[in-house]
Amino acid sequence: MADHGAGPRNIANPEIDISDLCAFPSPAHPGHLVMAMNVCPFQPSPSILFSDAIDYRLRLRPLRVASAGPRAAFTVGEPERAFSFTFDVPRAAGGRLVQTGVCSTPSGDISVTVGDEAGAHSGDTRVFAGCRADSFFVDQRFSGGIRIHRRIPEPTAIDDIAGQNVLSLVVETDGATLFGDGAGPLVGIIGETMTRGSYRARQDRVGRPEIKNFIMMDKASDSVNRDLDVRDLYSEEDGFNLRSAYLGAYRARLNGSMAAYDALDGKTDWPLDERGNHPLTELLLADFLVVDVSKPFTEVSYFEIESAVLRGAAHQTCGGRWLNDDIVDTVLTLLVNNGNGPRVSDGVDSPAAPASRAFPYLRHPNPNPPPLPTLVGIPE
Repeated sequence: MADHGAGPRNIANPEIDISDLCAFPSPAHPGHLVMAMNVCPFQPSPSILFSDAIDYRLRLRPLRVASAGPRAAFTVGEPERAFSFTFDVPRAAGGRLVQTGVCSTPSGDISVTVGDEAGAHSGDTRVFAGCRADSFFVDQRFSGGIRIHRRIPEPTAIDDIAGQNVLSLVVETDGATLFGDGAGPLVGIIGETMTRGSYRARQDRVGRPEIKNFIMMDKASDSVNRDLDVRDLYSEEDGFNLRSAYLGAYRARLNGSMAAYDALDGKTDWPLDERGNHPLTELLLADFLVVDVSKPFTEVSYFEIESAVLRGAAHQTCGGRWLNDDIVDTVLTLLVNNGNGPRVSDGVDSPAAPASRAFPYLRHPNPNPPPLPTLVGIPE
């Protein structure tokens, strides 16, 4: 489920729940970087609005490849750029509720009106906030069935997200000017929801998709913390700098869960080291989208940069994540066979409302979204 309901706190408080994060070069404006963060999934009304108690943030830092091969890693630079959305209490106007807010950017504040199709802009930065069609797509019986039954089931090819809506935040900005001439082309991106006011606390955080719901939700494979749902703890972390106090718990969950995925096809494609560590664990714990802002837009590029670094090769694409990219199949294939076998597919290859190549990219919301789906493998 990407990050839909990724933890007990998010399920109880959908206003903080980041369901997806995507980042990609603009298809229409070469050199511009687009970031889209979806929140508040599975709400029945297309008139839903943002919480005035939450700071919705996109954080960016420059990256460099620290090491390639089996111990692939990135070095995270110190300069940070952030795009932060905060919203006012909605007010009645013309028989409906109107909500305004501000996007604070590295070059100044931009006033936004929720639902304004044109968005708002200042200089080279354009922003949008409003309800849109959920861009994610998945056969939950397939992905959830893997975790429950420990086998690869037959896909039903039913998109359980079809027709659902989300609140979307979109930023398009000049990627070349983010960190100046001395920075390389690689950028790490994290989406967060934070409390506002004197007490600041991270409520949810997303980098790569399906870390929490495909991997960290699997308690049964964890020999150390089998009774603990670690996702709320993990969501509180700074993805650029995890706390050492909980790293052991996160490593144990990733090592056990990913070993279970690797065993599904009856062969080992990710041999553990002498300490039982999975080759992907440290790379995935550095949990941010990796984008090359110098590369052109491409529709299929998720995890390509990381995969190339693991092979010790030069990456070929922009990386990041396009809205229509079938990341469920990509992630499952990576975990199950590392590309050394057939693609593992849930049979759902595109969203019900495919993204546009024009700003704000996500499609209009469904005026009559279907009832909340039964989510296989998601704790109640």
